[in-house]
Order: sequence, then structure tokens, then C-alpha cells
Amino acid sequence: MKKILFLALSLTASLSAYAQEASAAPEATPYVYGVHLDIAKVINITEAADVCGPVPVQMTYKNSHGDTRVLEYSVIGRGCTN
Repeated sequence: MKKILFLALSLTASLSAYAQEASAAPEATPYVYGVHLDIAKVINITEAADVCGPVPVQMTYKNSHGDTRVLEYSVIGRGCTN
């Protein structure tokens, strides 16, 4: 009986962890000039590529409601030299 209970609890815990992983990666929203951004806390900003020209980067942030969002926008890459 203890083995069945342990197996059931293990299965429940692993399914809960899997469900959290699936919802942990929100889809990136492209930035459009003039859109109001509700950014309460920046979590992560990806590094720009080592190329000379515009490249996409993503910023992961929490809004004022506590929801995690991902914003994609363009920056000039780090590969330009003078």
C-alpha cells in the first residue's frame, strides 16, 4: 500500500513540475513604437549578436500584475568597429 501511495505522489509531483515548465516560457511579443509598456521588474535581457547591423534581442520582465512577459526588439549588434 505504501508503494502505491509513494508512486501516486511521485507521479503527481512530476506532472506538476512538467505543467510549470510548459507555462514558464511565454511567447515573445514584438515591440511596436508608441505602445505603452507596463514593466515593473526586468528579469533578463539577451545579449546582442557579434554582427554589425540590427539584431533581435529579448527582454523578459514582470508587469505590475506580476505576469511574466517577453518583449522582442531590435538593437545594433556588438560587431561594429570604428
